[in-house]
Amino acid sequence: METDKDHLDFLLSYDTTDRVRNIVKPVKQETAHHLWKKYPGFLPEQYWKKNIFWSYGYFACSIWEESSAAIEGYIVSQGYLSQRTPTHSTG
Repeated sequence: METDKDHLDFLLSYDTTDRVRNIVKPVKQETAHHLWKKYPGFLPEQYWKKNIFWSYGYFACSIWEESSAAIEGYIVSQGYLSQRTPTHSTG
């Protein structure tokens, strides 16, 4: 798992009989719960509804074994690249 400015990337293996939403939903629920407990003074200033942290959607795709190393490299580079990439303002 790695983070970027506005999203998280996960690479995981799961049983093909499982539904992706049944994996994503508890991750979002538990992390939102723990973040609200950890930052009770900050999050209410940012979010109008309690225990809301994540957007409703998610992106998921399947990969084959041969591509997992390339995807893992991409995920690992996410936070690193965003920290190193300068932002330019226009105007």
